[in-house]
Amino acid sequence: MRRDLIIGIFVSILAHVGFLYGSNLFPKHRVVKHVVADTTETIDLTMPKLEEEPEVVQDTSNDSSAAQVQDFAPPMQADVPSLITVDSFVQQIEPPPPEGIKPNANLMNIPVNRGNVGSKLSNVFNLADLDQPPVPRVQQKPIYPFEMRRAGITGTCVVAFIVDVNGDVRDAYAIRSTQREFEQPAVQAVMKWKFRPGKKGGKAVNTRMLVPIEFSLNNSDD
Repeated sequence: MRRDLIIGIFVSILAHVGFLYGSNLFPKHRVVKHVVADTTETIDLTMPKLEEEPEVVQDTSNDSSAAQVQDFAPPMQADVPSLITVDSFVQQIEPPPPEGIKPNANLMNIPVNRGNVGSKLSNVFNLADLDQPPVPRVQQKPIYPFEMRRAGITGTCVVAFIVDVNGDVRDAYAIRSTQREFEQPAVQAVMKWKFRPGKKGGKAVNTRMLVPIEFSLNNSDD
């Protein structure tokens, strides 16, 4: 039994010694790695000096002057549509006669300063002699002569006429005018007028009248 104890102690000592110093007695095989040196050639590059770009100065004198001109330009007036009512009068423009057609001389001649006006009518009264003056019912607008309108010429024509007992216009003629071209359209317009006849003593009578006819480009009623 003593021998078994001695053997056990010896085995235990060997085990401890092997555990503590076994790595020194039996060294491990080390794997040596071969390191391959990088043989890639390198080139040293030196960056050249960067030259400063010259500062570009933009000439804005023309732009400023153009802007000033635009600032001082007057604003454009917006187009505003005009309202035309049913009662508004639009002056008719007489077209020029076609080429090759000659006007009738008898139609173009208008008697001026006739001395025998009312010779066919008896008892013609002046307005100052009436109890009630004639009252217009229909007044035809004169046609503005084409050439006069195109030339921008305005004027007046004074027309004399008689309103008979039926209210019709008789013996109309031009007494005076600023332009002879206004006489024919003025007389033609007055001849189409209608009146309530003037009265004296409660009866309709023939009445002598004068009326100025104006031709104006600014007045749409002419």
